[in-house]
Amino acid sequence: MPDRAYLHPIDPELIPGARNAINVCLRLKPAERITMITDDATREIAAALQTEVERVGSEYSLFSLEHHARRPLQSMPEHILEDLSRSQVSIFAARTQTGELGARIQMTSVVNNYHIRHGHMVNINREIMLEGMRADFRAIDALSQRLVERARKAERITCKTPHGTEFEAELSPKLKWLKTSGIIQKDKWGNLPGGEIFTSPRNTSGVFVVDGVVGDYLCERYGDLKDNPLTIEVKNNRIVDLHSDNKDLRDDFRLYTSTDENSNRVGEFAIGTNIACTHVIGHILQDEKIPGVHIAFGHPYAEHTGQNWISTTHIDCVGRDFDIWFDDEKVMTRGKFLV
Repeated sequence: MPDRAYLHPIDPELIPGARNAINVCLRLKPAERITMITDDATREIAAALQTEVERVGSEYSLFSLEHHARRPLQSMPEHILEDLSRSQVSIFAARTQTGELGARIQMTSVVNNYHIRHGHMVNINREIMLEGMRADFRAIDALSQRLVERARKAERITCKTPHGTEFEAELSPKLKWLKTSGIIQKDKWGNLPGGEIFTSPRNTSGVFVVDGVVGDYLCERYGDLKDNPLTIEVKNNRIVDLHSDNKDLRDDFRLYTSTDENSNRVGEFAIGTNIACTHVIGHILQDEKIPGVHIAFGHPYAEHTGQNWISTTHIDCVGRDFDIWFDDEKVMTRGKFLV
């Protein structure tokens, strides 16, 4: 049976971000049905989202994961997936745990198959609700559209930072660019807060200095990497070497990117476009939306990009203070867009 999220007064500071999610990003209508998946750690935020759903007047189900399966999840419970398949809109707002990516992929497979407008709020917290989720997503969508139109014409994208990144992506017209600006469409679910364009590159090479954050469960473990960055050397789209003064970070990242044959392969090349995100907070959900480049090793979202390989893992890597060129056109200087 579905759960109840709140028994006590709602924190009013969370309402603007929750209203943005339900009304602007997901555009929930009274006649639609929404499935909400959350957990105990995110109960307060789920309660704010739930109040906004009730204000719209839509039918909904809410599931708190700990009430339905042991964590970390081995798989997404079937009755949750069945409920999801009957909805037009959905939200996942919960903390990550080691080994749960497969369960989330099961969930997003249902989202893809049934063309559900899905807001993915992995590791959402109060700080993000008060910052990135209060963004003007319509303005971000307009910026993202201008940028993605230019990106689709580029053959290569080069990026540099004053901290040592010198990295180039070769692009293919056969691999799609996608826009996830926070205005979520049924043909592609999106993270909230939104604000990025991305593709799967044909090839990449160079040095990428991760002095922002790394993704998945390593983000909570290591946080902001400004003082102990991870330097990744890439050749022919695969990691060839890793360096960091933080040996635990280096070793954990190496272990993660050794999970399967494609875990060390660049699956995503992305540019953040959420201009409300001005500084690293140590959480990948928001930090990957900071204007600049982030790359990810592992799963290339093949179902959307058209890439011809897959992986069981996906880990994002965020840097700071980028200059970016589309072919010979400069589109960013020190993290500021020129388009």
